[in-house]
Amino acid sequence: MYSKILIPLDGSKTAEKVLPYARALAENLKARVELISALNVAEMAAHISAEHARHLDTITEEGERRSLEYLKKIATTFPGGSVACTVEKGRPEDVILEKAALDAGTLIAMATHGRSGLDRWLLGSIAEKVLRGATTPLLLIRASEQTKSEGEVPLKAVIVPLDGSELAESVLPAAVELAKKLNLEIVLFRAYNIPYSAYGGGDGYYAIDFTELTDAMKDEAQTYLEKKRAELKTQGFEKISCVAREGLSADQIIKIGRETPASLIAMCSHGRSGAERWVLGSVTETVVRHGGDPVLVIRAV
Repeated sequence: MYSKILIPLDGSKTAEKVLPYARALAENLKARVELISALNVAEMAAHISAEHARHLDTITEEGERRSLEYLKKIATTFPGGSVACTVEKGRPEDVILEKAALDAGTLIAMATHGRSGLDRWLLGSIAEKVLRGATTPLLLIRASEQTKSEGEVPLKAVIVPLDGSELAESVLPAAVELAKKLNLEIVLFRAYNIPYSAYGGGDGYYAIDFTELTDAMKDEAQTYLEKKRAELKTQGFEKISCVAREGLSADQIIKIGRETPASLIAMCSHGRSGAERWVLGSVTETVVRHGGDPVLVIRAV
C-alpha cells in the first residue's frame, strides 16, 4: 500500500480540509506523513517594488520560517508518530510533483476549491497541474464550507466504477488493499445506456425494442459485476456489493457517491508519457471536477 502520504498545505483553510482524511489514512495504513509548503520566490519577486527587491532574501527567509512554524503546528494534530515538515522553494505544483516522484509509494492527498452553481468544482490551477502531472496516486478532496479540518473521517465504503475495460479494472488491487486496511465495503459499479446512434438516423427506420435492449444491457452489466465480485471473493474479501444503473457513466458515478455515506471513489486514468504524461479520461475528469466525494485517482501505466 502507500508508505508515505504527502500533504501540500499553503496556510489556507481550503487546503486544510484534506487533513481529516489524511489522519484516518495515516493511522490505518501506518504510513509516514510529510506536510509540505512551497515558497514561490519568483512570484514574490514579481510582486514587490524595486525599492524592496534588495530585501528579497530577508523576506524569503521570513516566509520560510513562518511556513515551517505553521506546518509544525499542523503536525501536532496527527496522533502518534513523527510528521515531517518541509518547506521548498519553487512553484507549488513542481515542488509537489518532484517530491512525490522520489518515492513510488507516495500518496498525494490534497484539497481543491469547492464552489456552487455552474462552478461547483473548478479545480484550482495547482490541483489541476498536480492531477495531470502526478505519477503516483492522488486523493483529491473537494473543500466546501461544510467540510471540517479537525479530527478524522470514518470512511465506510470505496466505490469502484467499472466499464469492462482492463484500464478500469486496474484500480481493483489498490481498492481491495485499501478496503482491507480500513475495513471498507467495496461497491462495484457499472453504468449502462443505449448509445444515441441506436435511436436511428438518416432515412432508415430501425425496428428496435428498446425495452428489450435495455434489459439485455442491464443483465450484461450485472453479470459482469457478479463475475468480478466472485473473483474478489477468491482473494478472501467478502464485503462486496454490486450496483448497475442506466445512465451516463459520470452522472451515475457522481449520484451513487452522493447516495453512499462516508465513501470515496477509486478510479483509473490514462497513463501516457512526455507532454501528455497524464491525460484524464473524460469520465474520470468529469467525476473529479463535479463530484462531491473524495476521489482516489490512480494513473494506469
